[in-house]
Amino acid sequence: MEQKPARVRIIDAAHQLMLTIGLARATTKEIARAAGCSEAALYKHFASKEELFVTVLKERLPRIDPLLKQLVATPGPGERTVGQNLTEIARRAALFYEQVFPIAASLYAEPRLKARHNDAMRELGTGPHMPIRGLDAYLRSEQAAGRVRADADTYAAASLLLGACAQRAFAYEATADGEPPQTLDEFAASVARTLMRGIGA
Repeated sequence: MEQKPARVRIIDAAHQLMLTIGLARATTKEIARAAGCSEAALYKHFASKEELFVTVLKERLPRIDPLLKQLVATPGPGERTVGQNLTEIARRAALFYEQVFPIAASLYAEPRLKARHNDAMRELGTGPHMPIRGLDAYLRSEQAAGRVRADADTYAAASLLLGACAQRAFAYEATADGEPPQTLDEFAASVARTLMRGIGA
């Protein structure tokens, strides 16, 4: 069986280690060892662990940004309503946060490492605020098209939807069955429907 290219093996190993031991403990040395390559080989593909983390998010986790960019580019009446678009955004966001939370949670236990990580995210032009900005931009485009109320606070609406999706990722682990009360699809539709009651034109 042909071996996967080194870059793919590194991303696979990083994803697995970040999920199992967390971002803080997943060192480049550990990732390289799991990928079956040297640490020097890892750095040929990625300038830092933070860059590798961003690549894992982009290539291994559900994506929100491409959908938001597509929706911003084509606002207004189309095949789908704003509510349907928000349902799909909420579904993808909930899946994303469900997978990213175990990876990033370990950073909060190490303030110095988290500060370094935040600095790296700023340099790379990314971070957890980007989906909020993207959803706000989409809602403003729908506002201009007349499908969202003119007086709606689009930034607050974006924060509410994505905040609910992030909360779902960890809020129910301490319950008896460890599961949210709604399926993912029920949750996404319900959050979108509730939001639309406040901002729908």
